[in-house]
Amino acid sequence: MTLDEERLNQHVQTALTDFGATAHAPLVVIGDKLGLYETLADAGPLTSAGLAKKTATVERYVREWLRSQAAGGYVTYDPETDRYSLTPEQAALLADENSPAFMVGNFQVAMSAARIEPQLAEAFRTGEGVGYHEHEAGLFHAIEYSWRPQYAANLVDNWIPALDGVDAALETGGRVADVGCGHGASTVLMAEAYPESTFVGIDYHEPSIEAARERAEEAGVANRVDFEVATAKSYDGTDYDLVATFDAFHDMGDPVGAAAHVRETLTDDGTWMIVELFANDRVEDNLNPMGRAAYSISTLICTPCALNQEAERVLGAQAGEEGIREAVTDGGFTRFRRAAETPLNLVFEAKP
Repeated sequence: MTLDEERLNQHVQTALTDFGATAHAPLVVIGDKLGLYETLADAGPLTSAGLAKKTATVERYVREWLRSQAAGGYVTYDPETDRYSLTPEQAALLADENSPAFMVGNFQVAMSAARIEPQLAEAFRTGEGVGYHEHEAGLFHAIEYSWRPQYAANLVDNWIPALDGVDAALETGGRVADVGCGHGASTVLMAEAYPESTFVGIDYHEPSIEAARERAEEAGVANRVDFEVATAKSYDGTDYDLVATFDAFHDMGDPVGAAAHVRETLTDDGTWMIVELFANDRVEDNLNPMGRAAYSISTLICTPCALNQEAERVLGAQAGEEGIREAVTDGGFTRFRRAAETPLNLVFEAKP
């Protein structure tokens, strides 16, 4: 077999980029944990010695870390002054937890999820699933850290207002179920925005529900927010004006059964808001950086999670609008539309 040397070199460069990114990921997490990014954003430009002094870290480690960050384009280096800084755009990505562009949590997700590799490799051979609860505890915090900035930037200001009549219903006092709530970031944000409404957060993962209860207490909304350990097919309650599912529908082993249960728990004119990762319907249209990240995380977390359940219809994180629509309408919903979107999410509205 004759190799095309130019094409081979392109693949080598791709692999080298990926190798660098893999080694870079834990350094991003360390930079966040030790306040290196935040300090650069607030006090930069700084030398490695200056950054080490301000963060109570060791200069020789910081020097190597800064050079790796500069090589990756995450930090800006000035060779004339030997100082490092963050541009406003770099700071939004790495130092501002409230920025919708904040990406540190995504690196935490990837690192935590990767630790399931030995068990996942065996699952490839057996076809069995790997439950969400089987991952290390750090993953559950990382998912909240990753998605909360998106919810904070979009949920109350853009997504709910895009739904037919929901904003007005919650302003006057509605009932809301947040199915697959995790640590409760989305539940608490909605409760803070709509003080006349009541909320129930639902997740099958008991440690996440315990964390969600703590978040609600800290936010001062615990008197209007309850949390329940249950699956999407078994949670309690009826006559909800809104049921919301954030980046979790594709993780369900029986999405059609879950959709049917959601329909049963809604009021006659209730709304189901389904937030999913951005995806096109055709595989070839997802072969891009977003699709690559989503397919990879789906292989590590989402697909094994669904296979660990009923595995009736395993959607994966890149199911696309048509895949979600089919599961929702097969569950009994008659109206379905795309209500909003961001570069990272699609927001669907389903009605009975």
